[in-house]
Order: sequence, then C-alpha cells, then structure tokens
Amino acid sequence: MALRKPPKGATAISCDCQREHTEWDKLFIMLENSQMKDNMLLQSLDEILKVELQTLRGEVLHFLENFAGTCTTSIEKATSQISSQMDQMLPKNNGETGDLSGMLHEFEQGKILKEILQLSHNVSNRLSHLEHAWQRRTEMDAQRRGLPQEDSFGYMSRGDNFILHSLWQELQETMAELKESQRRTTQHLLPVGCETALLFPMRSKKIFASVHPTTEMTLSSFTACTWVKVTEILDKTIVFSYGTKRNPYEIQLYLSHDSAVLAVSSEQNKLIASNAISSGHWTHLCSTWNSVNGSMSLWVNGELVVSTSKIGEGHIIPDGGILQIGQEKNGCCVGGGFNESLAFSGKITGFNIWNRILSDKEITRQTGEESCYIRGNVVGWGVTEVLPHGGAQYIFGH
Repeated sequence: MALRKPPKGATAISCDCQREHTEWDKLFIMLENSQMKDNMLLQSLDEILKVELQTLRGEVLHFLENFAGTCTTSIEKATSQISSQMDQMLPKNNGETGDLSGMLHEFEQGKILKEILQLSHNVSNRLSHLEHAWQRRTEMDAQRRGLPQEDSFGYMSRGDNFILHSLWQELQETMAELKESQRRTTQHLLPVGCETALLFPMRSKKIFASVHPTTEMTLSSFTACTWVKVTEILDKTIVFSYGTKRNPYEIQLYLSHDSAVLAVSSEQNKLIASNAISSGHWTHLCSTWNSVNGSMSLWVNGELVVSTSKIGEGHIIPDGGILQIGQEKNGCCVGGGFNESLAFSGKITGFNIWNRILSDKEITRQTGEESCYIRGNVVGWGVTEVLPHGGAQYIFGH
C-alpha cells in the first residue's frame, strides 16, 4: 500500500518519543524520584510518630486515672482509721484532739498527693522531651527543604534517623518509668506477688475471718506462714488461732507490742521473737513446731529469729477445732465469746499452713515474688475457703 503524503502546506510534527535521554535528563528524573521517596518517607514517619504519641498519651491518662483512684481509696481508708483511733485513744475532754486528728489527716493526704505530683511531673517532662524532639524534626525538615537537591537526601536520612532514635528512646524511658511507678504503687498496697488481702478495718469483737482447712487438722508438726500489716499492736493482738472445745489454745500466733509470739497446746508453751514487727509495715511471719522433740521456731521476713525445743513434746493437735484469723478461739462456736481488745486491725495476705516443717529455703522463698502463689497443704491461700465476717473484706492490689 502506498503511503499518503501530508497535505500541502501542513507542517510535519516530529516525534522524539524514542529519543535517548541525556545525562542531565536522567539526573533530573532521579532527583524527582528521590524527592518523591523523601516525601513518602516523611509522611510515613509522621503517621508512625503520631500513632505512637497518641497511644502513649492514652496509656498515661489511663494509668494516672487508675493511680488517682487507688490513691483516693487509700487516703480515705488511712485517714478514717487514723481519725477513729485518735478519737478512741485521746481523752474526749482534750480540746486539741480534733486539731491533732486533722493534722494527721492532712499529713497522710499530703504524703500521697506528693507522690502523685512527682509522678505527674516526671511524665510531663517525658512528654515535653517528645514535643521538643518533634519540633526539632520539623525545623530540620524545613532546613532540608532549603538545601540544594543533591544534598537533601543524605541530610534527611541522617536527621530523621537521629530524631527517630531520640523519640524511640524517650518513649521507651517513659513507658519504663510508668511501669516502675505502677509496680511501686502496687507494692505499697500489698507485698510483691500478692493480688488480694483480707482487710480488718478496726478492732471489733464482730470482725474476723473463719478458715475451713483443706485437710484434717490432726497435726504432729506444722509450719504456718503469713504476711501481716497491723494498724496498732496491743498487749495481745491475734493473727490467727486454732482451738477446740476442750482447749481453745491449741495454736496461737499473736503480736505483743513489737514482738511475735507462737503458743502451742497452752498459753504457757510459747516462743517470743522480740523486735520482730512494727505497725504500718508489711512483715512476713513463719512459725514451726514439731511434737517429737518440741522444737519451735519463729521466722521474720525469711530469717530465723528465735528457736527452742521441749515445747509441747508428744502433744498431738486434734482435728475438729475452729481456725480463725484476727480473733482468739474463746467460745463454743464460730464468732462466740470474742474479746475486742484481742482483735486484729490491719491487713493479712498469703496465709498458709503445712502439716510438716518446711526447709529453710522453702521459708525464704515465701518472701519473694512467688509468696502469694505458694500453697500450704492444710490451708492454701487462694484455694482454701476463708470467709470474712462482721466487716472484714477482701481488697485487691490492682
């Protein structure tokens, strides 16, 4: 077929589609692609950082909200206990009673609020560092846009890598600080590793907890361990007691001022650990007894404090009695014949009883992070039924 000629006078249009690009063309195309990649990278970095900051902000607000709620509850409980105790202890005709109680109320509130303010200050500093890093990133981005194109890519990479590393480090430090603050706060409420505790809000002949052992209480030896945080210690403040109708003093672990006392078989068969406990602080107590030679020991915070022998030799603790926390078995039945002056006020957790003598290592382990996950085979905390009565209640650490 013959090719048609263009009309006369028409201008031929040249096509350079197949023309080879010059070196300058290739350079400009490469720079345009580089600029596009830069913009895409910056946009992705912006989105990632915004998401991270929003997530961090949400976690900070959630943590502070929970922390404030926990502290509010602690303030109310602590101040109400202090106020009621001061009202009972100080003479009613003393005109300064109200002022002193109010001063203690304000002191406890101020102490806890100071911790909250310090935590808020630390978090604000972290967020301020993040804001400054974000501003530096914006400034460097602006500076980058004013640089020659051939220097922009390398400068951007170095600057963004530095800022990304800085922001990531700030985020890691902030989250670590929040976790540490939460851990310290939780430990302030309960011993490490414990999630629940029994709260005895005041001394009362109606407030106690009944324990229903998993197995029989016929014992020729035993180990009994528990965490205690007592509000106030009198001459005799009962931690736990086990007794029968014939003998209400089969086992007693009680506090007397700054001492811990273990009695077996009678009030006279006892072992005393002096300077073992103080009010307002968590203390781990372990007591052991063996009928073969009457050996008896008391451990405080994982350390052997005192031991003896020939206490209740040959005696067998019988089954069928009543086991109670926070009161002395001194009546015909559960809740009968209680004495208000013997009642426990404070918190108790990790209460366990074994029908054997634990090794030194087994006792020491109970003061670590596994303390509330170790179970006794006669009474196991969190497994054996322990029922609060008369105002005693379970509280949660977090």
